[in-house]
Amino acid sequence: MRRQFLFIFLALIVANTSQAQTRTTRIGYIDMEYILENVSDYKEAKAQLELKAQKWKQEIEAKKLDINNLKESLKAERALLTKELIDEKETEIKFLETEMMDYQQKQFGVDGNLMHQKAGLAKPIQDQVFTAVQDIAEAKNYDFVFDKSSDLTMLFSNKKFDISDQVIRILNRTDKREQLTKKQLKDQEAKEKLENAIDENPAMADRQKALDDKKAARAKLIEDRRLEQEAKKKEYEDRRKALAAERDAKKNGTVSEPAKTEPAKTDGTTAKPATTVTPTEGTAPAQPAVNKAEERQKLYEQRKKELEERRKKILEEREAAKKAKEAETQKSNTTNN
Repeated sequence: MRRQFLFIFLALIVANTSQAQTRTTRIGYIDMEYILENVSDYKEAKAQLELKAQKWKQEIEAKKLDINNLKESLKAERALLTKELIDEKETEIKFLETEMMDYQQKQFGVDGNLMHQKAGLAKPIQDQVFTAVQDIAEAKNYDFVFDKSSDLTMLFSNKKFDISDQVIRILNRTDKREQLTKKQLKDQEAKEKLENAIDENPAMADRQKALDDKKAARAKLIEDRRLEQEAKKKEYEDRRKALAAERDAKKNGTVSEPAKTEPAKTDGTTAKPATTVTPTEGTAPAQPAVNKAEERQKLYEQRKKELEERRKKILEEREAAKKAKEAETQKSNTTNN
């Protein structure tokens, strides 16, 4: 009995050891600075803090300018002042310099207001980040999660172990959920489920990227077709307006006659250059649209003439063939008789 119990105990130990050896250690990391820069609340608060810091810098620059003006004034008046007045002004300048340095240290020092307010801004976001990291680590069985932006030195880090984007999505989801309706919340949950599946399966992420690329290409093709149709429509409208303007011009008699040239003399005398008849003030110069319409009309007349000639030629050929057939028929009848 003791041997059986000992055998079972040893078998359990071996099974647990082999299971621990086969299980790989999962390690992830985040970039706290990257996360903070992509959280909207932190960016807004940081912008306001930068405005404060700019105001402090302007105050320090104003103090420096006043001190420099006092130094220049003392330098110019030193020959006219007594030793007591010179000492008094130097003491005043030194006091102002000390006051300026204290103010600068108070605002921008290591333990100054700027550092304190930055830490105060980042603290709530950092607490949310730590909570999100714990949720991700528990859900995906991470053994260790490091902060890349901390004092820990990371000589190399593979991007596939970076969970910063997942943390940002969790923080943004929390902000969005407070402003969504029930239907929007349901859609958001479906979207979150897809994002989690993509995080778990890199191959699925590639497929999703390919689908997004195809969708973008299809949208671009549709947009190009729409622009092409609009261009054709605009061209048709311009042509229609040009024809309408041509008809109105002909109806009103404002289209000028084409320029006439005097025939050149051929009787041996020197030919004078042709003179053109300029339009009078009451008539307008010929428009390009009118010239195009005349060219189209000439082309139409020419094609009509060619078709008429072809039709006549075909009729003549048919008539000749008919007469030849009749002559052949008459000849054969005569032979038979």
